[in-house]
Amino acid sequence: MILFPAIDLKDGACVRLLRGDMDQATVFNDDPGAQAASFVAAGAQWLHIVDLNGAFAGAPVNAEAVASILAASGGTPAQLGGGIRDLATIERWLEAGVARVILGTAAVKRPELVIEACRTFAGRVAVGIDARGGRVAVEGWAEESDLAAIDLARRFEDAGVVALIYTDIDRDGALEGVNAEATAALARAVSMPVIASGGVSSLADLERLKAYEKDGIVGVISGRAIYDGRIDLATALKLLQ
Repeated sequence: MILFPAIDLKDGACVRLLRGDMDQATVFNDDPGAQAASFVAAGAQWLHIVDLNGAFAGAPVNAEAVASILAASGGTPAQLGGGIRDLATIERWLEAGVARVILGTAAVKRPELVIEACRTFAGRVAVGIDARGGRVAVEGWAEESDLAAIDLARRFEDAGVVALIYTDIDRDGALEGVNAEATAALARAVSMPVIASGGVSSLADLERLKAYEKDGIVGVISGRAIYDGRIDLATALKLLQ
């Protein structure tokens, strides 16, 4: 199972939000490149980047910070989400060195884009499913839909999506424990690999998720718990490997 340390970007800095609220942002590092380098030094095999401003703006905002991360990560692959709403933006990010992009709002509002992107950039497109109470939220989690997370996932069953990233918004940044059961239920409902996100607070949470690896959970994203020291990244990486 892969552990993806998270670098969420707001106004060029590494932050963590509480349940997706931009007004409840804690700044952990104002140098994203240095943060990425420290994660790589600890043994991270992937990085997870989110352009938070971009998610609300509907277009990339933190390009300079992303560039600094890519430059400092020594070739460690990174996946990126936030504000990616068209093929041209996908192509720019991939050409810039991002290993794969994550489509979230676009997956709900423009599902045809996901299908076309998977065809054009095979193996480099993931879908982000961010849910509150099992219902999908979009536009930086500012808007809620009536669409169930599993129903959205099933739309892309044969599209070529490389992974689904499932975030429980109510737990994100709250350190209340990961929703392993809901994530596993999603993984069992589809054939696509699933990456868990939201609420990871301890090594015990990682162990709970690893128990569902056979159900199709291939990775987990952690942010705040790593930043504040609740999880030692090197120890966590060894646990999951």
